[in-house]
Amino acid sequence: MSAPKSPPYFTSLNSPLTTRAQVVDACKSLLNPLLPFFSPGKTRLRLGATATRYDEAGAQLEGFTRPMWGLGALLAGGESFAGAGFWLEGIRNGTDPDHPEFWGWSKDMDQRMVEMCPLGFALCVAPKQLWDPLTERERENVRVWLDINKKEMPNTNWLWFRVFANLALMKNGAAYDAERLEADLDHLDTFHRSGGWSNDGPRDALQMDYYSGSFAIQYLQLLYAKINGDKDPKRADEYKNRARMYAKDFLHYFDEQGRAITFGRSLTYRFAMAGFWAAVAFADLELEAPLGWGVVKGVLLRNLRYWSQQKDILNGSGILTIGYGYPNQFISENYNSPGSTYWFMLSFAALALPESHAFWQSEEQAYPSNSIPPVLPLEHPLHIMVKSGGHTFLLSSGQMCHYPMRASESKYGKFAYSSAFGYSVPTGGYFVEAIGGDNVLALSDDAGETWKVRRKTLNARLETVEGAPVLVSEWKPWSDVVVETWLLPPSEAAPNWHLRLHRIASGGRNLKTSEGAFALNGVATKDQRELQTMNEEKSEGRQERDGEALAVTRGGAVGIVELAQPGRVGRVLDEDANSNLMESRSVLPSLAMDIPPGANIWLTTAVFAIPASVADYQARWQDSWQRRPEIPDWMKSSMA
Repeated sequence: MSAPKSPPYFTSLNSPLTTRAQVVDACKSLLNPLLPFFSPGKTRLRLGATATRYDEAGAQLEGFTRPMWGLGALLAGGESFAGAGFWLEGIRNGTDPDHPEFWGWSKDMDQRMVEMCPLGFALCVAPKQLWDPLTERERENVRVWLDINKKEMPNTNWLWFRVFANLALMKNGAAYDAERLEADLDHLDTFHRSGGWSNDGPRDALQMDYYSGSFAIQYLQLLYAKINGDKDPKRADEYKNRARMYAKDFLHYFDEQGRAITFGRSLTYRFAMAGFWAAVAFADLELEAPLGWGVVKGVLLRNLRYWSQQKDILNGSGILTIGYGYPNQFISENYNSPGSTYWFMLSFAALALPESHAFWQSEEQAYPSNSIPPVLPLEHPLHIMVKSGGHTFLLSSGQMCHYPMRASESKYGKFAYSSAFGYSVPTGGYFVEAIGGDNVLALSDDAGETWKVRRKTLNARLETVEGAPVLVSEWKPWSDVVVETWLLPPSEAAPNWHLRLHRIASGGRNLKTSEGAFALNGVATKDQRELQTMNEEKSEGRQERDGEALAVTRGGAVGIVELAQPGRVGRVLDEDANSNLMESRSVLPSLAMDIPPGANIWLTTAVFAIPASVADYQARWQDSWQRRPEIPDWMKSSMA
């Protein structure tokens, strides 16, 4: 079978991506470049040379299964795809233990378990193309390969993958383990806290990231409700009710331009961050106002359009790269193979719906900014959601990864996360420009050689003071050093500023500190070289003074100011190259200060940000920069 001629790559479509037909083309533009990379037996795709913590066969299996999120939806929606036969042949051969390209049996805690989820989904929704053509022997091979019912699995969202393995068998009339299916669903229900929010794992560690929603739990709950609602209506109704509640909160993680707030792990999945909205459509779930079909459609398709305009996310062969705004291994997880990125395609689930469905027939509507509060505290993820001054971001305290995770302090421990200014991660530990120092207070007790930031918080809590939400936490960079942090969202008087108040007890250590604002693009527009001192028009450049630092670039305007404590020095750091998710060259306005042993002092930080998406930001930032926020009286009393 020869590969069909490829249409334009995803980032070269030049399509408005407003209609179902255009989204079909987008899905195919991501599937077609994969076809030349199939192994001779069509069971694997080797899309790159980088490694993972699991075996190479499992990594290449990812390249095969994950595109099936999109392929399955295409076929379920009545579309044809010339390369679909590659996947059918791969299923035949990959599950055949006598074939040279057999995928191998799953062991305990095996990556193959994960890949059973997109495969299971495709078998559920497109049996005509992917199950019915199989012989009885081939179907039995699939059944036996999907049987992981006696295997040990992580106590996380992974349990959903076994659910979909059993679900695929059940829906196609094959033998499955009904008792295990029910037990897994019952256990997954224990992850639910309330309000639609589920923790990704045990209760002793707060972890509510995109896996709680689009990447896994909410997404798969809705797929289950649609696929098996006829057999399990009570659970399906419960999942839909959770989604209705969750949707009201999750809307705040997206901005008017279609971008999602960069928070948590696995952001290399990119468009999958919007997967919840695709699942809402797939499940035919009508949400409460203002989340009508037109709004849901807008949030999903604006995110797709945003990614179609990011020219650096594909390699020269049209393959999605590991990274976010550009190829980047620093932000990756040790489980990211070159094929991992195709979890991206779960957000094409709405293609399973016909053109006549209300989702596709509705007129796309703008983001409902006027119908939602500008500041919203969320008690379960311990986030304060903010839409103020043209900036969509969140304040965070208390989340962490409950197992070893690369750069987990950057992915969960920062004070703020934004849709416009991506977070940065460490590229090394021996100079401050390499620590991923945005939105953290970094401390060093060895004259700046190594640095520590907030990772594990103590007594994190969301409080309401004088009608406004406040996040409070304690953390200990060393056993004898205690930092207490208060995070306050913007006020009406200063909409582009948020406050961070830190009380530091330095113990017996001589400390250096560096606190960063948001990181942003660090390249001068005129000559594409490093950002220089602020120009005469004050439309671009860096500004460093005692107690404040500011950078204005094509990415926006970002600054940081000390409101009360003398001795802090403003610096605009040139972050180590490729440390930021969105910008390969980034700068970071920051404040530095030395703290002697035995000190007990307050740092009173105000952080300023206007994204480039705000009209005329280069002319307007100065007025907002001068409208400095004030420390509330109740906070001053606490500091006295």
